[in-house]
Amino acid sequence: MKPSNHSIVSMMLTIDRRYIFVLIALATLIPLLNPINLPIVISPEVRAVYDHMESLPEGAVFLLSMDFDPASKPEVYPQAISLLRHAFKKNMKVIGMTLVVTGTGMAEEVIATVAEDMGKINGIDYTFLGWRPGASAVILSMGQDLAGTFPQDHYGTPIDELFVMEHVKTLRDVDYAVSLAAGFPGIDEWYIYGKDKYQFELGGGSTAVMAPGLYPRLRGGQINGLIGGLRGAAEYEKLLDQSGKAMAGMDAQSATHFVIIVLVILCNVFYAISRQQKRGWRRT
Repeated sequence: MKPSNHSIVSMMLTIDRRYIFVLIALATLIPLLNPINLPIVISPEVRAVYDHMESLPEGAVFLLSMDFDPASKPEVYPQAISLLRHAFKKNMKVIGMTLVVTGTGMAEEVIATVAEDMGKINGIDYTFLGWRPGASAVILSMGQDLAGTFPQDHYGTPIDELFVMEHVKTLRDVDYAVSLAAGFPGIDEWYIYGKDKYQFELGGGSTAVMAPGLYPRLRGGQINGLIGGLRGAAEYEKLLDQSGKAMAGMDAQSATHFVIIVLVILCNVFYAISRQQKRGWRRT
């Protein structure tokens, strides 16, 4: 007796791969368009950044260095949104900048967009300094004379004319700095040439693949917290009780992984059944 070409087992083992692609696409798109808000466990390293931000008083100086390029945007951009929302919510003085020239446009976009959403005014509540060449040399120079390093902001306004920079002369006047990095320059440079020399508190955010290499700095107290990848950004959104792109992205990632796991299990089950059927046909 020969196997039927119309059997369920045969159909499943010879299914057109395009159906699988469509299934994966739907598992990705549906949670992005309509987030499920799956449960998220908050890691200690992300909570440490959040708790330190919470401990800062109104009017504290918060420096966010967005040291990433467009290739890292899906993971790190949501981190920037959450940190800026938190800082503006607490009425901190926010200073934005970047050490990566290709990320300047993105960094300016995110700080301007979040500030507008929260009714904050450029020059009074925040400023975006932009980019200067030199990476580690820029950090060293900021520690000695911030206005000398950035005589003007990104829009050409002299630093001395900005209310938000009134009492900020060097990095020693910064209450908390966070570097969101995707490589060099980034968190390592901010610690070696910044915190270690000028003694300000430093936190970090990075892509998921980069995060494990930063745990020695975290365990050694060289950074006080770490937001790792899209998962870390989603955890921060959860702490803020504000669902955003990161939580939607984690929903999509979880749904896609679930579909892949189910498909792998089904493939193995149907393969085992087909082998069992073949043994039965051989005996007959």
